[in-house]
Amino acid sequence: MAEFWTGYAWPAIWIGLQVVAIIIPLLLCVAYLVYAERKVIAAIHLRRGPNVVGPYGLLQPIADGMKLFFKETVIPTGANRGVFIIAPVLTFTLALIAWAVIPVGDGLVIADINVGILYLFAISSLGVYGILMAGWASNSKYAFLGGLRSAAQMVSYEVSMGFIIISVLLVVGSLNLSDIVNAQRHIWFVIPLFPMAVIFFVSTLAETNRHPFDLPEAEAELVSGYNVEYSSMAFALFFLGEYANMILMSAMTTILFLGGWLPPFNVAPFTWIPGPIWFAAKIAFCLFIFLWVRATFPRYRYDQLMRLGWKVFLPISLAAVVIVGGVVLAFDIQSLVK
Repeated sequence: MAEFWTGYAWPAIWIGLQVVAIIIPLLLCVAYLVYAERKVIAAIHLRRGPNVVGPYGLLQPIADGMKLFFKETVIPTGANRGVFIIAPVLTFTLALIAWAVIPVGDGLVIADINVGILYLFAISSLGVYGILMAGWASNSKYAFLGGLRSAAQMVSYEVSMGFIIISVLLVVGSLNLSDIVNAQRHIWFVIPLFPMAVIFFVSTLAETNRHPFDLPEAEAELVSGYNVEYSSMAFALFFLGEYANMILMSAMTTILFLGGWLPPFNVAPFTWIPGPIWFAAKIAFCLFIFLWVRATFPRYRYDQLMRLGWKVFLPISLAAVVIVGGVVLAFDIQSLVK
């Protein structure tokens, strides 16, 4: 019995506690990211935003969650019931399991695997399946068109994102996310690789179907797109999955270009602040830009969206791989960052 607890039970319990320690704060962050979005956009538009439910409207996300939880789940008559229900669950689950390899601090990671960046890229690529399944299973032309748009959009921008990630990996010489962060001890990659950082962040906007690239959810043409037939908690799972993906993409941007948990200057008082606080602050900065962009820019036309991905971002990111690879080889950059 003692061998059972030592060999199997306690490690499993410890991993379970780590998972809970990641998921619960993440869900709270998702809920209050919605509140922050409404407040930021209201401030930009000179409005007040949520201010009735609780002090300063802080209980608004809880009220919205309870409303969606107690509403009836309506499944259209012609829908494929199994796929219709699985689609939002898949989208939400993929947004959570990607956090298994995200290092929030030095050594603070559930699975410190050597191919962490490939794991992240694979999980983010699978997200399109939930949206495609929802669009097809809803048996609605608007939902189906939204699913097709999302598939084309995510595939288009994942190509340039992949090339940019390759350029970062050429500099670091490792696929481990902790190694990528530690390679930025002297200088964050956003400075020498600034054009790639901008393209990567804009691609994350398209990858998460956020404004100005929210064509799969275009209300004017598609009446909300792939999730038009969803209600109650099924709709809430799509909603939560989208915002969890926003936080995930901000974390990827932070790790690849903003030094992860490292402070901006390696001197006091910056070094007194714990690494996870710096990591959270950088994610919050990236998320603020997400919200700022939504409140500021008009939506792209679909042909403009495809042209930007294939005719602008793809050639630039491909050229970046060649240039960065040449510079790394000529000046032995990897020995400098290690």
